[in-house]
This record gives sequence, C-alpha cells and structure tokens, in this order.
Amino acid sequence: MNKGRMEAFSDGVLAIVITIMVLEIKVPHGHEFIDLKPVIPVFLSYVLSFIYVGIYWNNHHHMMHTVRRVNGSILWANLHLLFWRKRLEKISRVKCRRYCT
Repeated sequence: MNKGRMEAFSDGVLAIVITIMVLEIKVPHGHEFIDLKPVIPVFLSYVLSFIYVGIYWNNHHHMMHTVRRVNGSILWANLHLLFWRKRLEKISRVKCRRYCT
C-alpha cells in the first residue's frame, strides 16, 4: 500500500479531533470581561491539546517522509496511536477542568 493513503487518513482524523475540541468551547453569556472566567479552563485545555496535536502531527509528518510503503502492522499501529491521541485530548480536558477551577 502507498503511504499517501495512511498519511491522508491520519491528517483527516487529526483535523476532526481539532474540530471537536474547538466545538466544546461554549460562547460565554454576557458582554463583560469577567464573563470569560467560566470558559478559561476549557480554553486552556484546548490550547494544550492543540499544541499536543500539532506536535503529534509534525512528528507524524516527518516520520512519513522516511517511509516508502506501509503494511498491515503499520496501519494497525497508526490506528492505535490515533485512538490514544483522541483519548489523551479528553483526559487533558478533564484534568484541566478539575485543577484549573
């Protein structure tokens, strides 16, 4: 199999992860600066998760430049990493809500 398909799939999954993360930020009620306070933990979690996704995507991108072809084992390993990437985003959000408030 060509590495381009796996790279495109991984890019798509990471784009969906980032989209889901940003959709969890709710619009604050009110027009004052203090009204942003309830959103701060979610926003901090988003920033940390976005940085982590960016680091993961950058490393994945550079790794794929060294690969010529992929086999079934590499596909399963990639799926495993993508699954845990999404789980780590949720864990960081829960921890930030717990400790940032």
